[in-house]
Amino acid sequence: MSRIRVHDKEFEIYIPQDQIERSIKKVAEQINRDMAGKNPLFLVVLNGAFMFAAELFKNITIDCEISFVKLSSYSGTASTSVVRELIGLDHSMTGRAVIIVEDIVDSGLTVLFTVDKLKKLEAAEVRIATMLFKPNAFKYNFSIDYICMEIPNDFIIGYGLDFNEHARNLPDIYKIVTT
Repeated sequence: MSRIRVHDKEFEIYIPQDQIERSIKKVAEQINRDMAGKNPLFLVVLNGAFMFAAELFKNITIDCEISFVKLSSYSGTASTSVVRELIGLDHSMTGRAVIIVEDIVDSGLTVLFTVDKLKKLEAAEVRIATMLFKPNAFKYNFSIDYICMEIPNDFIIGYGLDFNEHARNLPDIYKIVTT
């Protein structure tokens, strides 16, 4: 499917599944090298990062743990500029190496919220892994440790990313062509 319709918007294929998975494998290899011997906790931000996390974990070979949080800052195609915590942390963070696993970092608001919370909970080290990064939308001054791909500031869906909770199941990433 080169073009699809979701709700009242049209999308075209942007990044095919094989390209996504190759880039995730490269990031996993880097994490395996950087975090060897640290037993990191991967903190996956739901809902969007579930497919990225699943593919990432297929390629992680170090001792590690995984947990999930559910945060929300979007409504439709736009950020609300407010992060809501729908499901919170259930592990002790004290002294832990933590890797936040995000589907996409655009403004950086959700990641900043999560990093600040982890620091207050005394995590020893906090790193960020994202499948997609939009440097032109990024509003904050912190580094992202692991980036699979940088993209322009287009609205995208698929591979875990949604439009009003639809299209997460698409194996490829699509970008909007009509608004």
